[in-house]
Amino acid sequence: MEIEEARRGESGHVVCGSWIRRPKKVNWAIIARASKRRGSSSPPLLNIFSFDPITTSLSSSPLAIHELKESDGDPVAISVHPGGDYFVCSTSKGGCKLFEIVGGAMCVTVLAKELPPLQNAGLQKCMAFSFDGSKLATGGVVRRHRELLYKDGCLRIMEWPNLTVILDEPKAHKSIRDMDFSLDSEFLATTSTDGSARIWKAEDGFPLSTLERSGDENIELCRFSKDGTKPFLFCAAQRGDVPVVNVYDISTWKKLGFKKLSRKSASTMAVSLDGKYIALGGKDGDISVAEVKTMEIYHYSKRLHLGQTIASLEFCPSERVMLTTSSEWGEMVTKLTVPKEWKEWQIYALLFCLFMASVVLAYVFFENSDSFWKLPMGKDQRRPKISLFGDSSTTPAEDHNKWNLDL
Repeated sequence: MEIEEARRGESGHVVCGSWIRRPKKVNWAIIARASKRRGSSSPPLLNIFSFDPITTSLSSSPLAIHELKESDGDPVAISVHPGGDYFVCSTSKGGCKLFEIVGGAMCVTVLAKELPPLQNAGLQKCMAFSFDGSKLATGGVVRRHRELLYKDGCLRIMEWPNLTVILDEPKAHKSIRDMDFSLDSEFLATTSTDGSARIWKAEDGFPLSTLERSGDENIELCRFSKDGTKPFLFCAAQRGDVPVVNVYDISTWKKLGFKKLSRKSASTMAVSLDGKYIALGGKDGDISVAEVKTMEIYHYSKRLHLGQTIASLEFCPSERVMLTTSSEWGEMVTKLTVPKEWKEWQIYALLFCLFMASVVLAYVFFENSDSFWKLPMGKDQRRPKISLFGDSSTTPAEDHNKWNLDL
């Protein structure tokens, strides 16, 4: 059963959203809202909500609210550190802002911090933390202001948390569209609005490869596999009018094949934290979730964001739940209809039950072994009685006398 939640407040429209991992498998969600919606005026906000896995919904009221300054403009994108204590928000006017999450479930505060390398970096559409949280990458985009076109395809890679700049490449792309770190944080993949895709070494920013593509193919989105056994890179591409997902081997960066997972082109893509599922959010509001092992679709939500492009899409870190956002329909939390998995305590319980069943069967077999094998018994021969929990009906002295032992 699919449970979906839409929130359409009177404040500004939703720009993007992301999960925040907290201790003890607790998950929060951060939702960024722009300053205006349908002519009404309101300040840009960053709201943090708690998540209830039982009802598959976000809290009705936010745990924390942070209001951005007018000089910052509207939020554009958010990237949350894997540790769950920090997140970076890019803005339409003021570059990127760093925020720290302080407090617990009852009292949460969002504190603004300085981020000097990205304070005046311009519009950054793409941001990503490495899987181990040791690096932060950002990518600039082309923007238009007062009839002037500003080109910014600059790629920046920095160490975290000291913010030492590893790479500052202004000509990495014409305009960066998407990016993702590999599971071991060794590689960074980036895509451009011109349809190209490049691979970078995250440690020193060295360009390793440009992904191959056919003449009419445009690579748009990229995500690395995350299960630790299949070293693949998935790229959502447009081959003429046909949307496909290309699969690349990260040891050679050669294309292994492709699969069609959606009817229309994708606007965003995500891979679950355990690497078992890959999801595509469409420009028509649909989402498709496929199993990585078979590349077969297990969940499909048609017109989840009716007629709207899905702005952000992300798997919940500990549940089979998806967080999606769009400018018209806001944030939605969707429970995925995928096969249920065994939990750790269920596996141990099953093993214990199997062990106890084997003990009972062995005892029953022993008690009835003579009748089963039909072995002849002596005239005065008796079967010894064996108890699984010991026999307290005789004393040690009686046992010695029974066997004529002289102690």
